[in-house]
Amino acid sequence: MIEPKLEVPAELRDLAEKTIDQAEQAFNLFFDAASKSMTSMPGAGTEISKQALSFTEQNMKAAFEHARKLVHATDLQEAMRIQSEFLRSQFTNAGEHMRQISGSVMSATKDATKGKF
Repeated sequence: MIEPKLEVPAELRDLAEKTIDQAEQAFNLFFDAASKSMTSMPGAGTEISKQALSFTEQNMKAAFEHARKLVHATDLQEAMRIQSEFLRSQFTNAGEHMRQISGSVMSATKDATKGKF
């Protein structure tokens, strides 16, 4: 069986690409503002918050890249492959991010309880 090509007009692909670019620019502005506000408010959880924001930013960048790849998929099989690769990498990254944040929380807890017992 021959997989049908996705017949998406070039104008529609261009519009989708521009929309992705605009959304990415808006998120970049948000992340810049959030990062600046965290540095101006030091506290016990600041490092963990910065780490979580960094992971979120990495995930969003991956999502934008994923969307760009999907826009250029030429058939359903390619789109499914792109989706599968994205999900696999996101699950791997989520596990790593959780491991790192858990380690940071444990370290912060140890630091906070030193000398109290």
